[in-house]
Amino acid sequence: MFHITELTGDKPVEHHFCEQHAREYLNESQNSDIPPSDELATVLAGSQLKKNSMTKLAAELQAIDQQVCPVCGISFYDFRNRGRLGCANDYDCFAKQLEPLIANIHGATTHVGKIPIESNLQLDSSTQLIKLRRDLDIAISEENYEQASKIRDEIKKFENL
Repeated sequence: MFHITELTGDKPVEHHFCEQHAREYLNESQNSDIPPSDELATVLAGSQLKKNSMTKLAAELQAIDQQVCPVCGISFYDFRNRGRLGCANDYDCFAKQLEPLIANIHGATTHVGKIPIESNLQLDSSTQLIKLRRDLDIAISEENYEQASKIRDEIKKFENL
C-alpha cells in the first residue's frame, strides 16, 4: 500500500494506492505541465521513489513476503494479511521486518517485564508441537504414511505430558 500526500492546494490531499495504481499516478504527475518545483513529493520510508527503485522495492517486498517460518509454515505475506503470527519462532524468523513494527507499537524492542520460570519450558514444547503438526501435514500430503504414523505417535507423547 502506498500513501501519497499531495501538498499543492490549501489542504493536503491524501491518496492511497496499490503498487500498480501508484505507478500510474506518479507517471501522470510527471507527464503533466506542472513545473518540477511544484511536483508531487513521493516519500516511502523516508526516501524518494523513482521508477527503477520502485521495481527494485517491489522485488524486495515480494522476496520478504515469500519468507516462510520453518516451524509453523506461515509466510510473511500471511502475517501481513492476517495480522497474526503462527508461532513463537516467527519473532526470530521475521525479526528484521517485525522490529520496526514492535518499536512503533510498544515504543521499545526489548521486554522489560517479569517472565515466569516455567514459560521457557512451555514455549519450547509448544514450538516443537507446532513443528510436529506441520511435519504431519506434509507427510500426509506426500502420502508418506509410515512417517506420518511416527509423527502422530510423537504428537501423542507431547500431548500426554
